[in-house]
Amino acid sequence: MSARLPHALAAVLAGAVLAGCGSSDTTTVTAPGPRPQLDPPQAAEPVTGPPVTGELPGRTVRVGAKPEGIAVDPDTHVAAVAVQSPDALVLLDDRTGRVLHRVPLPGQVRHVGLAKPGGPFLVPVETADTLVTVDPATGRELSTTKVGNHPHDAAAVGDRIFTADEFGSTISVVRGGKLVGQVPADAQPGGIAAVGDQVALIAVRAYTVELFSASDRPRGTGAQSAGLGPSHVVTGPSGRLAIADTRGQALIVYDTEPRLRFRGRIALGGTPVGLASDPGRGVVWTALSERGTAVAVDLRGAKPRITKREKTIRNPFSIGVDTDSGRLVVASRSDGTLHLLDP
Repeated sequence: MSARLPHALAAVLAGAVLAGCGSSDTTTVTAPGPRPQLDPPQAAEPVTGPPVTGELPGRTVRVGAKPEGIAVDPDTHVAAVAVQSPDALVLLDDRTGRVLHRVPLPGQVRHVGLAKPGGPFLVPVETADTLVTVDPATGRELSTTKVGNHPHDAAAVGDRIFTADEFGSTISVVRGGKLVGQVPADAQPGGIAAVGDQVALIAVRAYTVELFSASDRPRGTGAQSAGLGPSHVVTGPSGRLAIADTRGQALIVYDTEPRLRFRGRIALGGTPVGLASDPGRGVVWTALSERGTAVAVDLRGAKPRITKREKTIRNPFSIGVDTDSGRLVVASRSDGTLHLLDP
C-alpha cells in the first residue's frame, strides 16, 4: 500500500464538506446522502440494472464477452473496445459497425485510451501488468511494456504515456516503449487523464484527485477530495476535469487553471461509471449503469448543467465519443454488445 495513505485518508474526511468548498460561483446540488462508513475505504463499483425495454435508436453490434473500456479515434472513426474470453481489443468502424480487427491481448482490460487523434490506442492490461499500444488504422500492435502492478488506465502527454497502477499505488511512465519512471500515488489510483502539460489522477480508495507534472518523475501538486467514491476522470473544455463520483451518483467538476479548484457538483439521478469528453461541443458524456441512460453535461460557463439524456443498452459501464461526428459508442458488459447512436 502507498506510503501516502495517511494523507489520502485525511482527504477522505475532508470530502464530507466537498459541496461547501471552492469559489463563490460553485454549483451546489443536494448531496445524495451521508458519506458511507467504509472501513477500510473501498473503491466504488457500478450498479447493474434491469433489461432495457423498447426499441433503441441507432444500431447495436455484438463484439464479444464483457466489453469494457472504449476509445474512439476521430481521424479514422475507429472505436476500440476490450473484450474477454478470449482477451482481445476489438476495432470497428463507428459509422457502420463493421468489425475491422481483433487484436489478441495478454490479459484483461478495464480502460482503453487514445494518445492523440490518429493514435495509438493505449491498452493497460491489468492482469499482465503491461501497457500495449495499438495503431487504429492497421490494428497492429506497436509496443508492449511492463509497468506497475495492475495498470487500470493510461493517458499520454507528448511522447510520454502514464499508467495508473491500481494495486501498486504508483504512476508508471513509458517513453519509446520503455519504462522510464515510476512514482508513488494515493491509495489505489484508477482514472488518469491528460490536462495540458500535466496529468490528473483519481485515487479510488483514497477518494482524491491530484495533478502531476508530465515528466519522467511526476511530481504531485497536492490532492483534493473527489467525492464519495470516484472512478473515472476526463478532461473537458478549457482544461476542466469531470470526475464520475460513482458512489455519490454525481459528476464533480474541477478547474485546473491557474490551480486545481473545485467548480461544481451535479447530481445525475443514477450511478455514473464511464466518461467520454467532447470538448469541441463543450460536453462530457457519462453512462448511468443501472438506468441504461447516457447523460450529457455541459461544462462551459460557471455552472455545469445536464443538457441531454439518451436511452441506451443495459448495464452501460463504458462510453466513448467520436469527437468529429459526435457519435456515441456505449458498451453493455451484460450482453456483449456496443450501441452506436447519434445524440
